[in-house]
Amino acid sequence: MSVLLRSGLGPLCAVARAAIPFIWRGKYFSSGNEPAENPVTPMLRHLMYKIKSTGPITVAEYMKEVLTNPAKGYYVYRDMLGEKGDFITSPEISQIFGEVFTQLGSVLKNCDISVHLVEKTPQGWREVFVDIDPQVSDKLRFVLAPSATPAEAFIQHDETRDHVEVCPDAGVIIEELSQRIALTGGAALVADYGHDGTKTDTFRGFCDHKLHDVLIAPGTADLTADVDFSYLRRMAQGKVASLGPIKQHTFLKNMGIDVRLKVLLDKSNEPSVRQQLLQGYDMLMNPKKMGERFNFFALLPHQRLQGGRYQRNARQSKPFASVVAGFSELAWQ
Repeated sequence: MSVLLRSGLGPLCAVARAAIPFIWRGKYFSSGNEPAENPVTPMLRHLMYKIKSTGPITVAEYMKEVLTNPAKGYYVYRDMLGEKGDFITSPEISQIFGEVFTQLGSVLKNCDISVHLVEKTPQGWREVFVDIDPQVSDKLRFVLAPSATPAEAFIQHDETRDHVEVCPDAGVIIEELSQRIALTGGAALVADYGHDGTKTDTFRGFCDHKLHDVLIAPGTADLTADVDFSYLRRMAQGKVASLGPIKQHTFLKNMGIDVRLKVLLDKSNEPSVRQQLLQGYDMLMNPKKMGERFNFFALLPHQRLQGGRYQRNARQSKPFASVVAGFSELAWQ
């Protein structure tokens, strides 16, 4: 669809531009917390020029533009490190984080993890695009494509949700990882916000640790969407075994976090240190905090789960199912 939109050059571009507001079915997706005024950021000006020149852009392209533009960097650091030092107080650590995230732009340019939004309509599946609002100057809006786009090919024929977020590039990465693991061994562990094919609209923005409308003041907020682990599992195509997703508190419990906490508490005589340990444990494990926000998902060779090793004793020698750290309940022998 992007190719079709960009095919209008010269005088044809102006004609297409004038027709789009009437052809595209406008539908707004908003956080409901829009400010009274929409700040005109350098990124907004860039996006409006781009859209005026080539037509509406996919949400995936919008995310890529916003997240990889150099003007975006400062806001990422401020939101992650704390503008007033409320998150990281050590100047040395802040400097290290700053140097690391300075390289983030070059990494993202070679790893597009943005998503396409697709919605079910009476005419079939239609992709959501970002366009200029014809009624309000310097404002963006969501619209629906008038016809099919390539992103719709990633929708399962038995899909029951009416809004789906797809990330073809994540599928490519999983396919490559699966092939390498199947051929040479190894494993992959994915930890992120996500769901197992149950959620719909997870595309959202954050600014100063608060939800932020994704189309307001682009470039001043971080944009994200949950990982659909059912899609990653499908993209593995059976070449490797997959485990999860499981919640963070379950994964860490299986990894022995309770035992580790007890050891650290027993070794510490400082009340302040003990308090920090307990607070950190609560932050990681409490379902109302981070305990259920992150999910863990693994890819590993099939033979890793097929009893490739043997348990031997004086009376028997038989295969047993291998235990995978984090995904099996911790047991002491």
